[in-house]
This record gives sequence, C-alpha cells and structure tokens, in this order.
Amino acid sequence: MFSLRGRKAFITGASGLLGAHFARVLHAAGAKVVLAARRVEACEALAAELGPDAQAIRVDVQDEASIAAAFEAAPDCDILINNAGIAVTKPFLEHSAEDWDQVLSINLRGAFLVGQAAARRMVAAKSGGSIINIASVLGERIIPGVAGYTAAKAALIQLTRQMAVELARHSIRVNAIAPGYIASDINAGFFASEGGQAMIKRIPQRRLGQPQDLDGPLLLLASNAGAHMTGSVITVDGGHSINPL
Repeated sequence: MFSLRGRKAFITGASGLLGAHFARVLHAAGAKVVLAARRVEACEALAAELGPDAQAIRVDVQDEASIAAAFEAAPDCDILINNAGIAVTKPFLEHSAEDWDQVLSINLRGAFLVGQAAARRMVAAKSGGSIINIASVLGERIIPGVAGYTAAKAALIQLTRQMAVELARHSIRVNAIAPGYIASDINAGFFASEGGQAMIKRIPQRRLGQPQDLDGPLLLLASNAGAHMTGSVITVDGGHSINPL
C-alpha cells in the first residue's frame, strides 16, 4: 500500500536536513528521486549515495526560468515535496521589508511557483499525482521573532487547501505536513540551553521531533495509502500546538 515503485518524486530544499531525509525515505519506498536545491553540490553527494535512481538538479524556487529548466531536465515527476524554506529571526520591530520579502519569496511564492509548474506537467501528462507542502505548526500558532515565517506558513496551509480543491478534478492530491520542532545540528545549541529546555517542557511528549517522525505521514500522503486525502494538514509536533500552556 505504501510502495512508490514506478513513481518519481521532485524534492525542493533537498540539500537541507529534512529535504535529504525525505529523499532517502521516498527512495527506500521505491521512487526515483530528483534532488533540487540552490546548493546543488550537497544534492550531488546525496545522489551519488543513493545511486542511479537519484538525480541532482540546481533550482532557485524564486526564479520561474530556473524552475522550468529543472522540470525539463527531470520530466515525468508525479510526486512533489515542496520543502524549500528559510527563516529570519528578528523582533517584529526590527524585521525589515527585505527580510519579509525574502522569507515570503522562498517559503510561499516559491511553493506556489513550483507547485504550479509541477501541476501543469501532471495535467498535461494526465498522470495525476501528489503534492506535499511542508508547512509548520507555526502556520497555526506563533512564537516571537519570526513574523515572516509564521505568515508564510499560515498562507501555505491555505494555499494547500486552494490547490486541493482546484486540482482534484485532475487526480492531483495536495496536502501538507506541519512539523513541530525537529532536532537538528543547527538548533542543538538552543535546545540545550535553559530557554530551549523550557520550550521542550511545553511539548506534551517532552521531546523534540526527529526527522523519522515524519516518515509515516510522508509515505501516507505520497502513496496510494492516502488516495482519498486531499486538502489535509497533518500535524506532527508531540502535541505542542494543542497545549494551552
């Protein structure tokens, strides 16, 4: 039911922790994978590790020409993981217009452009497919200092629903995964601090998520196991978003 044999997945932000993890999971389930990011060297290293069913491509999700070229080089994709994203951490009063524009350009506009390009090709091929937008629990709640990020992720969740309704007649399913805090080398120092430990205590499960905690939702939405799911947002956060504290 969860097999992806015969499928081809295009993963943006594949040079980062989660993007690379998603690529490994989809590849292990039988899919050919296209690893797409601006930092193509990291994608090339991962493609070499995964073997002939993996392809590395440079893409800038802010650039329509770059997106078009990437899909020309990697046709027939019927799974898209819209994962590229950044955050700028500053107090609201110090958040510049440039900060705002950069975050929304990659996290929201980029997801729109890549999603539209992928969907157009799926429609033309009459293949159907699955688009999975990587949102965040911060699309439904906030923490101080990331105004652009929370706004972009909230909009991405609503865009997911819009796409799901409009693309359903083409047999294209569009869903989102909303991770909570995922442990990584980048945030390890913060979560080891007093403030980070206090934040972990507000998670009902009392732990950070691990990349593998997203494997089940990813495979559910990518495969035929989720055939009757579209417009859904799967939250994976150890209960953090429902904790009133």
